[in-house]
Amino acid sequence: MQIGEAAERVGLSIRTIRHYEDAGLIVPSARSEGGFRLYTEPDLDRLAVVKRMKPLGFTLDEMRDLLTVIDALPTAGDEQRPALLDRLGMFHAAATARVAALRDQLAMAEGFADTLRTKLDQHSGSAA
Repeated sequence: MQIGEAAERVGLSIRTIRHYEDAGLIVPSARSEGGFRLYTEPDLDRLAVVKRMKPLGFTLDEMRDLLTVIDALPTAGDEQRPALLDRLGMFHAAATARVAALRDQLAMAEGFADTLRTKLDQHSGSAA
């Protein structure tokens, strides 16, 4: 599929996909005769991984590192597998910690919004 369809399916902008391509995170599987980028389902899977890492604050280098681990695991031999699984475990731990931090931030933001709602209700009622 061309970049526009890939962008629509993954929920990213064409510009963002091109940025990820420039950063070496994604490489189109092929090019059409006219030079258009062509993406496959595995390419979309890579984009989905990157899209999920972004809100957790992972850097482009960290994204690249995780994608390298994910790419290597299916064909890893017995010697490489433990190190790859260790790195994958570190990414899992980091992602879990970042999700917890976001939950804490969300709880704080919700508490603030509730406080404002209470104040709004208090003062709106007295004006009537």
